Amino acid sequence: MTPAHGHVAKIALVGDRSPHVASHTRIPGLLDALAERDGLVLDAYWIPTPDAATVPLDGFDAVWVLPGSPYASEAGAVAAVRTAREHGIPFLGTCGGFQHTLLEYARTVCGMTGAGHAENDPEAEDPLIAPLACSLVGHEGVVHARPGSLAEAVLGAERSTERYHCQYGPVERHLPVLVEHGLVLSGHDEDGQVRIVELTEHPFFLATLFQPELYGDGTRPHPVLRALATAAVAHAAAR
Repeated sequence: MTPAHGHVAKIALVGDRSPHVASHTRIPGLLDALAERDGLVLDAYWIPTPDAATVPLDGFDAVWVLPGSPYASEAGAVAAVRTAREHGIPFLGTCGGFQHTLLEYARTVCGMTGAGHAENDPEAEDPLIAPLACSLVGHEGVVHARPGSLAEAVLGAERSTERYHCQYGPVERHLPVLVEHGLVLSGHDEDGQVRIVELTEHPFFLATLFQPELYGDGTRPHPVLRALATAAVAHAAAR
């Protein structure tokens, strides 16, 4: 298909692809829909997490760290986030990608080298990512976007209803350190728990605990995915 926006963007889909992960099975249809509905053509490459630390992701126009944790390689998922963040590559992390975005930022930017994920290290004494008080597997809930944020601009509203499939999230007491170092907590649920984070000094850097790939019936891409694709095409055009 000839892209309406003039460029084809290369996107790295970082995750351990599985037919048993619902979000993974939706990706091909969502990419087709972005091309057909919006003229946003993405040339997608699946990158297993063990390869993500060695494959030169800086050659891509977007990096998306997908759900499906525990990953085969925590280090690979974290490395993918870091590459996108440091090289100004449009980035999206969803569900497990959100969790590992926080790990990368805590370890690399905030100096919290011991920041851990309880799913990967059940013996961690004070993890950054821990089991949620109430599982969000199969849950649907309201998310409020911070006024003036990228999240609000992407969602097109201050309030949206989103789908989840996760059991882990950030430990509240650790978040102020991440905020002090520039991470923006730009979306919260009805109870005030963080559900979206972003960076302002970056072309496009967004992570959501919810899974936009589970939106609707899979034939109409979620606004978050459309925004990532738009940023990827802009990145390709600027090369």
